[in-house]
Amino acid sequence: METETGRQPRGEMQIRTIAMPADTNPNGDIFGGWVLSQMDIAGGLAAAHRAHGRVATVGIEAMTFIRPVGVGDVLCCYGDIEKVGRTSITVAIEAWKIRWFQEREERLLVTEGRFTYVAIDDTGKKRPLDRAAG
Repeated sequence: METETGRQPRGEMQIRTIAMPADTNPNGDIFGGWVLSQMDIAGGLAAAHRAHGRVATVGIEAMTFIRPVGVGDVLCCYGDIEKVGRTSITVAIEAWKIRWFQEREERLLVTEGRFTYVAIDDTGKKRPLDRAAG
């Protein structure tokens, strides 16, 4: 599989899904909000695993969409925990697409961003994290 400029995705794959026609914008490309939601799900999975419980999204740093995702592309979201605070977890998330309808499969970076999650208890209130736990 060809990867752009030899760069490999950072972090662990959290989610992989196929882009479908229902997810397109008026231009025929996949809607950026759909990509963002997949990234949020991926980051939430990584954060919840680290928090050993529920988390809620509290922030997303600015993102730049590098290239569009097309119908039939496989979107893979990778998460890497960057920082663990008293109640929050920051996850670097990269979204890559795999174009597999070609003679040679290629993997291309679509966008990246940093998502911040806060650990919450069963009532939805912030709860402290065990910073030593992995």
